Amino acid sequence: MRVLVVGASGTLGQAVVSELENSDTEVIKASRNNSNVKVDITSEVSIKDMFDHVGKVDAVVSTLGSAHFGPVEDMTPEQNQIAVNSKLLGQVNLVLLGLDYINDNGSFTLTTGILMDDPLVGAASAAMANGGVRAFVKSAAIELPRGIRINSVSPTVVEESLDKYGALFVGFEPGKARSVGLAVKKSIYGAQTGQSYNLY
Repeated sequence: MRVLVVGASGTLGQAVVSELENSDTEVIKASRNNSNVKVDITSEVSIKDMFDHVGKVDAVVSTLGSAHFGPVEDMTPEQNQIAVNSKLLGQVNLVLLGLDYINDNGSFTLTTGILMDDPLVGAASAAMANGGVRAFVKSAAIELPRGIRINSVSPTVVEESLDKYGALFVGFEPGKARSVGLAVKKSIYGAQTGQSYNLY
């Protein structure tokens, strides 16, 4: 099986790669930096170039997406657009532009997050993007051709990211990045579609 992991150099991406490399899987790593395959998911051209370079795969996993954090009353449309272009449309475009490169009965697995269900002050833009991805996955699952499945994984803050995000997630029970890798594995090798695997 050939699996393309987009965002492979990040904390969650590394956990996914580690989990998949322990199985009989060819893992192709893509990210903006520090991967053999370069991609910027805010650019349709970059996504198309990535798929042309990689060719046919059995699964695509996305573990990335940027968002602006700050109070709604101070947020500009341009700041909100960061999450729209990256976390939301970037991941949706991986599906739309990747359909021709997914083998029959393959799968897509996208990443959302706890903020869409358990909001924090300053995280409205991220929550919006997460919720949009989850809704897209649920709806797209009933339309995808050739037996292709689609799911999303929704983690809480992980222990490995507490240095960076811990101050935001006060009172939250942190998870482990490996749990994301296991949920992705379930999405790829299982039979479910249209699911949100909530890791909280």
